[in-house]
Amino acid sequence: MAYWLFKSEPETWGWDDQVKKAGPEEWGGVRNYQARNNMRLMKKGDLGFFYHSVKEKAVVGIVKVVNEIHHDSTTDDPRWECVDIEAVKPFEKPVTLDEIKTVPELEAMVLVNNSRLSVQPVSDAEWAVICKMGGVKP
Repeated sequence: MAYWLFKSEPETWGWDDQVKKAGPEEWGGVRNYQARNNMRLMKKGDLGFFYHSVKEKAVVGIVKVVNEIHHDSTTDDPRWECVDIEAVKPFEKPVTLDEIKTVPELEAMVLVNNSRLSVQPVSDAEWAVICKMGGVKP
């Protein structure tokens, strides 16, 4: 299993929207090749952090990849693909980017070094540390 981080502006699609969906949601609208290529590596069952960007800048929950890469229905352009995800569980306490930046074990994390990338990998060690910070079992 691999781990990922999915960034979203909560005003557009937030954790509460993901939970209310109560099932798979297409992670569409991504128009960055690196983010798309990360989604091409995902497998059904992989887990990801749901990250609120812009104002909050915090990991707020865990999602699961339920459908692997397929055409993004938000465009007719065949270059853009996406996966489907669903909510697994919320964090007991959101973990902010500022908090993440204070943890030496997380200094190499993609989020710390390329916070603009909307879909990014998370290492096993980073996953465990952030889950603990958020009050959930890894």
